[in-house]
Amino acid sequence: MAHTEMTVDELIDLLSGCDGRTPVRLAMNPFFPMAHRLAQVVQATDEIEQPVVYLAEGREADTQLGHLPPEVAVTLAWQAPVQAPPRRPRRTACGS
Repeated sequence: MAHTEMTVDELIDLLSGCDGRTPVRLAMNPFFPMAHRLAQVVQATDEIEQPVVYLAEGREADTQLGHLPPEVAVTLAWQAPVQAPPRRPRRTACGS
């Protein structure tokens, strides 16, 4: 199965509906979803000399921001929606 890659025009189109002052983050690793700060955009060529644009995280220690919010992982279909278990009544000191 061939993978289709997002183009710069498609990315710009998707971002055009967002507030331009909003920070951009990368959601990475669907098996252990984490959020990362975006630091650079680099234009280059790939191994077959086709142009490509890379979005890169920074090198600072705080570039990885932590776990991806669960609602984002669910929206990306990286995790299934999870509901909290029902609460049980608390036991009293006399064991009932």
